Amino acid sequence: PARYFDTKTTEPISFFLSGLEELLAWQPNSNDDFNVSAVPLAKRQPPLHSRRPRTLVCHDMRGGYLEDRFIQGSATRNPYVFYHWRYIDIFVYFSHHTVTIPPVVWTNAAHRNSVPVLGTFITEWTDGQKLCEAFLAGGEDAYGAVAEQLARIAQHYRFDGWLVNIENTLSAAAVGNLPLFLRDLTARVHSAVPGGLVIWYDSVLKDGTLRWQNELNDENRMFFDVCDGLFTNYNWKEEQLERTHRLAGPRKNDVYVGVDVFARGDVIGGGFDTDKSLRLIRQYGLSAAIFAPGWVYEHLGKENFLQNENRFWGLLAEYLPTHSISTLPLTTSFSLGMGTSTFLDGKDEESGPWYDLSAQDVQPLYPEQQGRLSTSCCLQDAWCGGSSLQLQGTIPPGEERVAVRLFSLQMPAPPKLFLTLLYKLEGPQPDDFTVALEVTTWDSGTCFEGNPTSLPEPNGRHHPRFLPAPPPSLAKLLAACHRGSHGWISRCYELELQDCSLRDLSVIVSRQQPSLQETSFTCLLGEVRVLDTASVAASPPQVHSVMASQLWWQ
Repeated sequence: PARYFDTKTTEPISFFLSGLEELLAWQPNSNDDFNVSAVPLAKRQPPLHSRRPRTLVCHDMRGGYLEDRFIQGSATRNPYVFYHWRYIDIFVYFSHHTVTIPPVVWTNAAHRNSVPVLGTFITEWTDGQKLCEAFLAGGEDAYGAVAEQLARIAQHYRFDGWLVNIENTLSAAAVGNLPLFLRDLTARVHSAVPGGLVIWYDSVLKDGTLRWQNELNDENRMFFDVCDGLFTNYNWKEEQLERTHRLAGPRKNDVYVGVDVFARGDVIGGGFDTDKSLRLIRQYGLSAAIFAPGWVYEHLGKENFLQNENRFWGLLAEYLPTHSISTLPLTTSFSLGMGTSTFLDGKDEESGPWYDLSAQDVQPLYPEQQGRLSTSCCLQDAWCGGSSLQLQGTIPPGEERVAVRLFSLQMPAPPKLFLTLLYKLEGPQPDDFTVALEVTTWDSGTCFEGNPTSLPEPNGRHHPRFLPAPPPSLAKLLAACHRGSHGWISRCYELELQDCSLRDLSVIVSRQQPSLQETSFTCLLGEVRVLDTASVAASPPQVHSVMASQLWWQ
């Protein structure tokens, strides 16, 4: 069927639903299996609902369902990717179809990086008005059926909820039922999807007129009161932020103030000035909804996309509270889910462009220090997948080393950690530097490294012990320790901790010799792994009853 499989290539594709009939007729179906997310939402710290301002990204690009609709990837050159997941809290996939089911590749990539994904339910223009009359003016059975289907769809495809956007006028009967529909939808999503969310877009008002308010006020508050959040329109001024802050009270983090990166209409700042909008929003303790950050790709072009993307998010970083990884194992090859080649064990196995966000790895922080350090993605060389992480920086005169913070962590440390690192030094004198991992822990009087007789480390910095070879119990799994090749260097480490809580994982680049000169370095990271030694030594569960379906031989 054309909905599920591309008519040209027969490959499975992601899809949307048009109109009320398609929504009400939807049933799970075996052709659907490709579309179900295979990656559960990873845990994070602090949890999404903790009291701090959040950041929502609303992805709207040329109508949606572009190359990202190919569930098993495509040979796309210079595709759009998003990878600053540590800096955002919610990802919305937006299109103008009635029911936008997020392409599963986005759900997989976001979930791996602890970010929930919302689809969009939208009605607009005269068709939207007719659709709303049909299900809202019809009473509880009619709107209950729509709420039930939307909750079932999110549950079936394993994404996390809905942005609801009613952009047309409503009759008195329809608008009277709208808060009841929203409350019903929110309750059903909460019960069908753990951690599910329903967010309302600032559009229609309590009397049924369509007038964007650019704030939370008495005209739209009854919708905010019955769901998980309000996403405001983009043309606000500072006094509206102040009024919103006052009216929202303890729920101020549930108001997502819209920022259009394309800066359409009368707005404070978009493009590379988006930070001006965010600065104001955060002054009032409100959350932010960054709309169409694909501006970087669409407006500035595909050629220098990765460079421009790092610049765009780097300018916003100080206003974006990050979230930490809270479970082990942590393992990543830094792949973006795209490449110009496919690498395996440091070797270019297959030349040619590819794009598959489901293959995107856990993404690090992308720290920038003006003139001192830049972190970027390198497509020219990788250990595994399509890219490696490139660290470029300088060690100032008289200093020995530079620490690059890759991941923030928040979890109790197991008694024994096993860590591996694959890296490659580039530049004129790679032998002038050493590269190692550093783990920091949260300060506490009880945290000790090794046996409890050793003194606590000052400010909780631990340099894991370098292991020339893995301990015998892990040798088979971690033949890795000898597996550097194609110029990649492999290192294995062990760290014993007692009563500690993990805080950061950093890479340390040090000079071999002290120097009064500034020294520049370029280092590629190919893979990092942090494993709980106890769980690694346990044998993996056996797999039973494997079934294969939907086979197509070419």
